[in-house]
Amino acid sequence: KELEQWFWRITNYAEELLDFSQIDWPERIVTMQKNWIGRSEGANVTFRSEQGDPIVVFTTRPDTLWGATFMVLAPEHPLVDKLTTAEYREAVEEYKYQAARQSEIERLSTAKEKTGVFIGAYAINPVNEERIPIWIADYVMMTYGTGAIMAVPAHDERDFAFAQKYGLPIPVVIEPPDWDGGPLTEAYTGPGPMINSGPFDGTPAEEAVEKVTKWLEERGIGEFAINYRLRDWLISRQRYWGAPIPIVYCEKCGMVPVPYEDLPVILPTDAVIPPTGDNALKYHEEFLHTTCPKCGGPATRETDTMDTFVCSSWYNYAYLSPYYKEGEPAHADSTPFDPQEAEYWLPVDVYTGGAEHATMHLIYTRFFTKAMRDMGLVDFDEPMIVLRNQGVIQAEDGSKMSKSKGNVVAPDDLVARYGADTVRAYLMFGWRWEQGGPWDPHGIEGVVRWLQRVWNLVLEPAEKQDGEPTDEEIAGLRHRIHKTIQRVTDDMEVFAFNTIISSLMEFTNALSKAKQTPLYGTPVWEEGIETLLLLLAPACPHISEELWERTGRPYSIHQQSWPEYDPDLITEAVITLIVQVNGKVRARLEATADIGKEQAVEMALADPNVQRHVAGKEVRKVIYVPGRLVNLVV
Repeated sequence: KELEQWFWRITNYAEELLDFSQIDWPERIVTMQKNWIGRSEGANVTFRSEQGDPIVVFTTRPDTLWGATFMVLAPEHPLVDKLTTAEYREAVEEYKYQAARQSEIERLSTAKEKTGVFIGAYAINPVNEERIPIWIADYVMMTYGTGAIMAVPAHDERDFAFAQKYGLPIPVVIEPPDWDGGPLTEAYTGPGPMINSGPFDGTPAEEAVEKVTKWLEERGIGEFAINYRLRDWLISRQRYWGAPIPIVYCEKCGMVPVPYEDLPVILPTDAVIPPTGDNALKYHEEFLHTTCPKCGGPATRETDTMDTFVCSSWYNYAYLSPYYKEGEPAHADSTPFDPQEAEYWLPVDVYTGGAEHATMHLIYTRFFTKAMRDMGLVDFDEPMIVLRNQGVIQAEDGSKMSKSKGNVVAPDDLVARYGADTVRAYLMFGWRWEQGGPWDPHGIEGVVRWLQRVWNLVLEPAEKQDGEPTDEEIAGLRHRIHKTIQRVTDDMEVFAFNTIISSLMEFTNALSKAKQTPLYGTPVWEEGIETLLLLLAPACPHISEELWERTGRPYSIHQQSWPEYDPDLITEAVITLIVQVNGKVRARLEATADIGKEQAVEMALADPNVQRHVAGKEVRKVIYVPGRLVNLVV
């Protein structure tokens, strides 16, 4: 049944919501939101019924107007009842009833056979004055465009199937490549010159839409238009659980907003949901019945509650100061959060969540922020600057974990056995964060062994080796320290947690080797241990804190500055120089990082294997990529 419900006009922001220039969001989320908003350029064209009723249709292909041989209205279109003739009334009413019982998804399904009913009326095609029949069909929706379409069966797959089923004409008005002039066996939806189109015959595809639209405008029968798939946000829910809609209904005053000083409206805690599952608020006498804020007479509250996405659309603002001015009455100039906290924290720097929220929560929160900006509550355009989507850990066989399937891996059991830090580190190490993948019950053992090595490395003393470390050994370890800082820091920025753990494992191995040398116990050794613990802290906060304290460092590791690397210390002292002959690798040579082209070519030509491949040939060209490659073209 039809309901009176509350909507928010998100469509006012459709164009702005297509602008992603201020945010760094995954491309797939951007694409999903663009498709959801569904911006289309075309023309609004005015057909008329034989009785003179204007019927406006939106089309992205005004160049196909001469091929429109019938018109289809949504079953809910207001002209259907007026135009349907007595002969077809019963069939039309039955079809409308069946269409009303289907969901929008069912009606728009591409797998569903196209059906329709002729209503007995005709419209006039404004470009050629031809009389075309008017049908209704459930695949036309009042929620998209104008609820009416012109059907061009030769150039639309859906219209083609409909016309074939009901024996309607299929004239060709866009010439397909190599067309022999015969009937089409399928709709041609590609580009081509206009044909059978009166004054526009021969107009090339790249000019057709613009020229026809201008022609329509000159004659007052059409105009350029932009259409969106996006519909206004229906926020009404007929259920108890949700934020109350602050409206009361008075027989004398009509619909009246709840005054600011009476906000918020609080849900009753003793509401009882009836066995029918109906909205409990409709039966809660104390909540339902109130007084009118304007006249003081009896009134009833709105019993619909808001879509829960309303609350999640601005929780990033509410979290700033959840008890801001609690107990104080609200007024027209009240703000729902502390402006000083907002100045510091907003907009959100980085937000993580699932891609499944792309066209609901993530688009609603953008709309909310833009509306709040227009209300003067914030001075920015987007709620979150950076968005990243995490993957999903699956069952061992790659299926989705499910309690009903009994394949859920319980984190509590793993924590009890291995400790929270081990589980955290394995979840970071085992998969790319944004991809996820099947659970491997044996993989965690490798992380267990690594963390045990870290523990022993830091706390177990080693015998002091004779002699002092060489300058090369000190420089080598310091290079490894700063290179690891760089890798972990860079990977943290891009959520590459698996390679963070991998780098820390490699660093642990390097320190373990250094422990068996005169480097142990020196300042550079202590620098290495401290760096390891600081880099480990985000992944394994408990172990790193414990080791930090046991080594006598000041509380707490989580209050220390993040280590910074010295760019001069991360330069590779030795590089591997690839040597190619005509693009094929013939040698790999060790060279200093600062080697120049002349010396690199000299080294390459001195290599025995390279000499065999250039012997007796002229080196016509040398391609040199500094620090990486020498390619000899012979």
